[in-house]
Amino acid sequence: MKYLKQALIILAFTLAGELLAKAIPLPIPAAIYGFILLFIALCTGVLKPEAIDKTADFMISLLPLLFVAPAVGILECFDILAPQILSFIAVVAVSTFLTFAAAGLVTQWLHKEERHD
Repeated sequence: MKYLKQALIILAFTLAGELLAKAIPLPIPAAIYGFILLFIALCTGVLKPEAIDKTADFMISLLPLLFVAPAVGILECFDILAPQILSFIAVVAVSTFLTFAAAGLVTQWLHKEERHD
């Protein structure tokens, strides 16, 4: 019953995101609105993390399954993509490095801000 209640809470934020996406004429996916609403609720204390933690952990554990279909699709089109494979590898490598660097810099900045408080 606990999992059902937690899933319904997450579903409510998903529904609120869908409603916002319909109401606001911006090209932002409904899931992003839902995530923002959930983030605000968690940050303000309106929603305690314990209210969704078990179901959220379960959903995150299923996340790798979402990458199976795109990976199979890429393998099916490999003959089309093969001539540009080095370009794809370069883009993935550079974007991964930039993501790691940005995450590291933000983390350092946040730790520095914590020490000043």
